[in-house]
Amino acid sequence: MSDAEIDGETEGTFLVTHADDDSAVLRDVERGQVHTLSSNPGLSEDDAVEGVVAPEPPLEVTVELIEVEERRQLSIGESREPPTQHEREIAAAQSVGELTREERAGIGELHVITVPEDETEAAVDDVLEDRETTLSRAARLGVNRVEIRSEPGVVSVRYLP
Repeated sequence: MSDAEIDGETEGTFLVTHADDDSAVLRDVERGQVHTLSSNPGLSEDDAVEGVVAPEPPLEVTVELIEVEERRQLSIGESREPPTQHEREIAAAQSVGELTREERAGIGELHVITVPEDETEAAVDDVLEDRETTLSRAARLGVNRVEIRSEPGVVSVRYLP
């Protein structure tokens, strides 16, 4: 156990899942733990924050963000661009329902999913609707945006700097 964990502090990467003027909710993207901040130090929903949280005395029901190493805004969206030739080749080499994960040159990751042609739009919608999971993965990977490309039978989810 690290010294930070012994003191009740938690260091990690967090996704801001809710933010208003008075408070914010952070989800630890590695451990899945959810932390409610007693105040909002200027965070926005979909921010990724690398830092340290600590329980706020005396009840320790809420936490405070005591250190911020990095903060970045994450985004997710559907592109009008079709999957690349490489992504189409990956999809062609796998069965319907399969997912291939591949590291990108530099930073990020590429996920190629082969789906039934008539379910392509629904598969894209599923990725967009599972926003918290997708953005948590982006935060873990250290990227800023997620781009979804598709054509009948192929969905690519690109985690980009």
